[in-house]
Amino acid sequence: MTRRLPAWLPRSMASRLSVILICGLLLAQGLTFGLLAYERYQSATMVMLNTLEHEVGTSVAILDRLPADERAAWLPRLARDNYHFLLGPGEAGAPLVSERSREVTQRITNEVGAAYAVKAQTVSMKPERYQVHLTLSDGAPLTLEVNPHPPAMASWLPFVFMVQMVVLLVCAWLAVRFVTRPLAQLAGAAEAMSPTADTRHLPEDGPTEVAQAAAAFNAMQDRIAVYLKERLHILASISHDLQTPITRMRLRAESLDAGPESDRLLADLAEMEHLVREGVAYARSAHGGDEAPVKMDPAAFIESLVFDYQDVGQPVSLAGMAHGVAMVRPRALRRVLTNVIDNAIKYGGSAEVASCRGADGALSITVSDSGPGIPESELENVTQPFHRLEGSRNRDTGGAGLGLAIAVQLMRSIGGDLRLANREDGGLIVRLSLP
Repeated sequence: MTRRLPAWLPRSMASRLSVILICGLLLAQGLTFGLLAYERYQSATMVMLNTLEHEVGTSVAILDRLPADERAAWLPRLARDNYHFLLGPGEAGAPLVSERSREVTQRITNEVGAAYAVKAQTVSMKPERYQVHLTLSDGAPLTLEVNPHPPAMASWLPFVFMVQMVVLLVCAWLAVRFVTRPLAQLAGAAEAMSPTADTRHLPEDGPTEVAQAAAAFNAMQDRIAVYLKERLHILASISHDLQTPITRMRLRAESLDAGPESDRLLADLAEMEHLVREGVAYARSAHGGDEAPVKMDPAAFIESLVFDYQDVGQPVSLAGMAHGVAMVRPRALRRVLTNVIDNAIKYGGSAEVASCRGADGALSITVSDSGPGIPESELENVTQPFHRLEGSRNRDTGGAGLGLAIAVQLMRSIGGDLRLANREDGGLIVRLSLP
């Protein structure tokens, strides 16, 4: 049973590794930045409290020893970013609510001593603002107003953080690409591997694991190629060697007196000869890629083939041609088109040939018929050797079940592809995609 993956989960290995690495790096970097910022905040706060504690004690001592009429002139000199002094009782407020304000008040009390009768009140919550009331030695009230605010962050710090994020993302992308690229090459080589063409070996370099995988794949590819060549060679040899005894049997049958038995024997021999010829053709189709490509106009080639059919009265027509120059293997293409057109005529009553070019410039040739079509479940099976369909496409109508198999193998041998599909208005359409 195949397990369906969630729709949000990336499908490719590269995307999954990218998500894992990027999220992990972002989380680690964010945690590191947060911990450093928190540690910096704690350190700055501790330094600020220690500084405030000693500076406030010094400032109160200075103001206590100054004459009353000179104290106002000293207030601006003793003011800081987060606190300043006021002469007088200050504002009425509520009890302290924050732990930090109580800690500051306690530190000031410890620093100046109990003689100054330190009291504190909160006068504002948003933003937080509280006042510490003291009484100088001459009985004059003194108020310390505190406006706490977090330590300022350097303007260049977010920029550095963003640069780090970019560097991490680039490194993660390079790492993922470095890891998945050999896998992509391996997948591409596996898709390009064909029993009808000599495929290139993967380079056996890079990391040890990648080199071992490439070497194993190359060895597997060589073994598969040897097995397939042996199979095709055996098929070709058997089909070829059968031609001689079949020919002798046919000559002997022809020497017999004419009659129903002689006719049936000759018909069986003819069917055997056809099957042997198809077997030899199938074996030879594996080497269609050995033919040298020729620069030619495919439209003129197809038109000439269609006219040959029309000259002998076959119902083959042209629906549209894409002109231009392309590199084509003529013999292989002619054999493919002949097999496909013959099938269209035999099972569909007629054939309609057309060609066009895709956006990438690749040539596509279609052969359509108006027959009964093929069940959707059998579209892939009919391209297998010796596979026949029931109904209109059975043994009684002739054929050895190798026509489409030969066409498919020839197309693959020259780097192309053959696809079957049923037409919406009835019939079958065969699409040949040339490289």
